[in-house]
Amino acid sequence: MASFTNISICLISLFTFTLFLHASVAADHLGYSCINQQNFTVGTPYELNLNKLTGLIDYLTQPSGYGQASVGDTHGLGLCRGDVSSFDCLTCITKAGIEARKLCSGNKGAVTWYDYCMFKYLDQNFFGQIDTSVTVLLSNVNNATNQTLFKQRNSELLNVLSAQASISLERYAGGEIAVDENTTIHGLTQCTRDLSSYDCRKCLDGQINSNKPLEKIGGRILGGSCNVMWEIKS
Repeated sequence: MASFTNISICLISLFTFTLFLHASVAADHLGYSCINQQNFTVGTPYELNLNKLTGLIDYLTQPSGYGQASVGDTHGLGLCRGDVSSFDCLTCITKAGIEARKLCSGNKGAVTWYDYCMFKYLDQNFFGQIDTSVTVLLSNVNNATNQTLFKQRNSELLNVLSAQASISLERYAGGEIAVDENTTIHGLTQCTRDLSSYDCRKCLDGQINSNKPLEKIGGRILGGSCNVMWEIKS
């Protein structure tokens, strides 16, 4: 990409990504949303289908880090961060599926995000569609010393990673960029794999370029279809 020839960007497939977020944010559970106002009754076919779906998503997600399925009128997916182990993926997805149903008890739709994964279900088939209904923004309380330069370099990195993730079969990319001789930013972009390459890029670009606080030294933008993360290298 000619416009980035003067930028030292190292694209990498895997790296450990740990964000030091605001103290009020739980170290593991990052957020959730009950995305359907309709409820179901205990013992109804919807609950039985949701029980089956939750177990099926656990099973399908572990091998590759992504799984999607439908059981009757329930539809769901599980997505693990692209740099976590199969064991950590399964542990996270299992926990996320249980917690999503607790936090949105009786609700016909929910999405929850953890450090290592996200889990989502709904009573409507949402596969292949960008979900713009919910966004969770988490950021470090500290600004970069040179906010203008940091934001510029961070934006450059995340936009490159957006392009990389959109053409990856895993819909995932990670990398880093130097701000100055003392500061390097790690970044990560990821989409759910039901999205096309075009829609993945559209989803990520929407997250990155929608007036988000990219001058913060760490942050996450979590959505129903794509996630963006960055932090400074310690």
